[in-house]
Amino acid sequence: MKEVQDYYFKKAQREGYPARSVYKLEEAQHKYGFLKRGQRVLDLGGYPGSWSMYSAKTVGDQGLVVAVDLQSGRRRQESNRAPIEFVRGDIMRDETLAAIERLAPNFQVVLSDMAPQTTGSKWADHQKSLVLCRQALDLARRLLVPGGAFYCKVFDGEDFKEFFEQTKRDFRQTKIVKPKSSRPESRELFVLGLEFVGQADKKPRST
Repeated sequence: MKEVQDYYFKKAQREGYPARSVYKLEEAQHKYGFLKRGQRVLDLGGYPGSWSMYSAKTVGDQGLVVAVDLQSGRRRQESNRAPIEFVRGDIMRDETLAAIERLAPNFQVVLSDMAPQTTGSKWADHQKSLVLCRQALDLARRLLVPGGAFYCKVFDGEDFKEFFEQTKRDFRQTKIVKPKSSRPESRELFVLGLEFVGQADKKPRST
């Protein structure tokens, strides 16, 4: 376990990222290619900034990254990379959504690396994780353009299947991703939704 931790930690340091979590996004991007040049990206749980930095590099200077977190961050602008605009706020609050929409009306990609404060109880941590994931999915439904992508961390547990089924209703393709860079003992999984079905494209459900 330590060898895996050390490898990705040192790799992040060498490549200038503040956290090893960047490789959980990079692995999925290399396989599925959902981040593209010129896109607008919403990064939920964006502190300390590894996913935002990677996204900014990938979408390039014609794109935009909006990072949201309870902790404060700062705007970043680097050559040949998208600007990173930071919103400090709680995604459960309407004023945070309003702050996001002031920066961009919609997005091609919504990312979420959010995680709750853990308690040591697997069941409680799983449920707290799902609260964040469902809110991230709700924001994706509001802010994604048709055809957009959603990549979200969730703690595995008895209600994971229900969340995955909810995601499947909104995307033409859905996948469960377990990156190699995740620690072997970690219960985290990532749900990837591709080709978002906009509200206008959804068939009405029978009652």
